[in-house]
Amino acid sequence: MAKPKLVLAYSGGLDTSVILKWLSEKGFDVIAFCANVGQHEENFDAVKAKALNCGAIKCVVSDLRKEYVENYVFDAIKSNAIYEGRYLLGTSIARPCISKEMIRIANEEGAEYISHGATGKGNDQVRFEMCAQALSPTIKCVAPWRDAEFIESFKGRKDLLAYCEKHGIPVDAKPKANYSVDENLFHTSYESGCLEDAMCGPDESMFKMTVSPKAAPDTSEIVQIEFVKGIPTKITNMGDGTEITDSLELFLYCNKISGKHGIGRIDIVENRFVGIKSRGVYETPGGTLLRAAHMDLEGICVDREVKRITEGLANEFARLCYNGFWFAPEMELIRHSIDFSQRDVEGTVEIELYKGNVTIRGRKSPKALYNADLASMDIEGGGDAFDYNPADANGFIRINAVRLKTYAALRAKDNA
Repeated sequence: MAKPKLVLAYSGGLDTSVILKWLSEKGFDVIAFCANVGQHEENFDAVKAKALNCGAIKCVVSDLRKEYVENYVFDAIKSNAIYEGRYLLGTSIARPCISKEMIRIANEEGAEYISHGATGKGNDQVRFEMCAQALSPTIKCVAPWRDAEFIESFKGRKDLLAYCEKHGIPVDAKPKANYSVDENLFHTSYESGCLEDAMCGPDESMFKMTVSPKAAPDTSEIVQIEFVKGIPTKITNMGDGTEITDSLELFLYCNKISGKHGIGRIDIVENRFVGIKSRGVYETPGGTLLRAAHMDLEGICVDREVKRITEGLANEFARLCYNGFWFAPEMELIRHSIDFSQRDVEGTVEIELYKGNVTIRGRKSPKALYNADLASMDIEGGGDAFDYNPADANGFIRINAVRLKTYAALRAKDNA
């Protein structure tokens, strides 16, 4: 009798290596799936060899970096998405990209099951499974860290290591850091371990993508970033003349130059979807730069009322992404609406990078709504193209003040 096939999201780390072997022992033909979304210094050949050594019948390594940038990272930039006013969603937006590829492999291989190594207290279990079920309603998921037998067998790192020794699973001999790390080309996140103490500051040695602002160069650097329909299409370094237009290379360059100047670090306590507060330290250098540039360009290109509405859409985009609803119909509606709002977001923003700061120096657009003559305090009216009479403000102010005077009169009556 043929064994059921299962696709496991596999990293090559301790947890997923134990999970792979455990699933094999439970009677599954395990296909290990490793997504390259820009993890730093990952040896995917070694990861593949380890997966096969742990019992996988096959290991698929998919290079998703360009797709991740173009269809996920740039969507977040285009929407100005930010969760709880601070978090740029680096882990959150990687999960739907990974889930989509995992379901593609499951369909290709005829697998009925998927699995992952996400913990039972975190957001990733929700994201992986909600995205997977939205893409394949009949798929079934095995979540070991919610399985009573698995949890009973592996109460901590000591049990996991003992299992590896018993089954000949190689273990990284390097000392384990006292925190967990999630990496992709958009960001690196650090949580758990010593960071669970909300007063324990991050150690400088942990950071991978950014230097400390204190150690950043004493000379600033100026870049120009061009956008078309809200998407970055070109970056130019005004100092050394570097020009990049390829989407992936552009984003990696944004990471490099922003990280060099100590841009994009935050340390926050956020609210997980499952109801738990979580402390996280994040570095998102390129994303911080591009979001600042995009928001500034919108100021010159987007109508006031459209901007007011899209600010609400950005918050909803971030909430849905964070909670795992990337492929939900409401997210589809929001993304289409944002695309519509970005039709005329075209132009160039000039930015100065210096010791953790992103300073906008100027912007221009062939589709600007900004009119210097209309805005000028030195020109009466708005020039030939506009019929703006400052005296009209008298009626404008009177009408808008009606409700304010009515409210003030009521308060005065209450206090009499």
